Formats: sequence, structure tokens, C-alpha cells
Amino acid sequence: MPDDLSQPLVVPKPGQILARGVGRHLLGHDFVSVEEFTLVSGHRLDLLALGPKGELWAIECKSGRADYLSDHKWQFYLEWADRFFWAVDADFPTEILPPETGLIIADGYDAEILRIGPASPLPGARRKAMMQRFARHAALRAHAARDPGLALSAWG
Repeated sequence: MPDDLSQPLVVPKPGQILARGVGRHLLGHDFVSVEEFTLVSGHRLDLLALGPKGELWAIECKSGRADYLSDHKWQFYLEWADRFFWAVDADFPTEILPPETGLIIADGYDAEILRIGPASPLPGARRKAMMQRFARHAALRAHAARDPGLALSAWG
């Protein structure tokens, strides 16, 4: 059996570090979250959070100005969640973000919600489909953690 030192070190990307801090913070608000959530369109959302009343929050993590300016898909996410947020670090120029969206300042350990964007409740059928997709995504991630040698990409 190989020891843990034989495994390559995985260095998280800046957006993944922000997502971790946001996920930790949202747990304090009784939200659970999944990273890199793929929508039916194939677009990948950085973080999707599920609240205690079934609300879905979409969070896009941006590591800097260039990362934000190169993102041409964020408005597409609005129709797949009840609220939309940007998660950025404390050095990010927040004045370039649309004021009608939510804003979270984060690091790898915690976050703070500075602005909650407007609610746009999902239609019932879309909410049901998103909840099922969220559950499958979370279950597949848990399965992969239990059985890392199994290729789950065909099912997720």
C-alpha cells in the first residue's frame, strides 16, 4: 500500500480557495454547497449553495479583474438560482461588479456577505430539477471520496 507521500500535491486554484471560504461561511447560515456544479447546458458554476428552506444560491468566484472581465457567461446563471453572488478577495476592485448582484468577500478560511442580490425565485419544475441534480452531484462526490479509484465521470 503506497504511503500518502507518494500522492502528488494538489495546489488549489485561487477560485477554489475562495469557494472553500464561502462554503465554510455559508455553513454558518445553514447552507450546504457543492463546487464546480455543472448545469444541463454544460456551463460550470463555481459554487451552488442549498439553504434550509430549499433556496438555491449561485456563486461565481473571481480571483482578479482579468478573471472577471473574461467571464461572458455569468448572466446565464441567473436563471438557475434564486440569488446570484460574486465571491472575491479583499483586494478585488468591487466597483466593477454589477451593483444588482450579491457580493461576498472571502479568503480560504471564511467569508462575509456584503450585499445580497435580489431574489428571483425559480419556477417549481426548474427548482425540482435543480434539487435532483444537486443531490446527484453531492452523492457522486461523496462516492468518489469513499472510492477514489472508481471512475464516476460516466454517471455525473
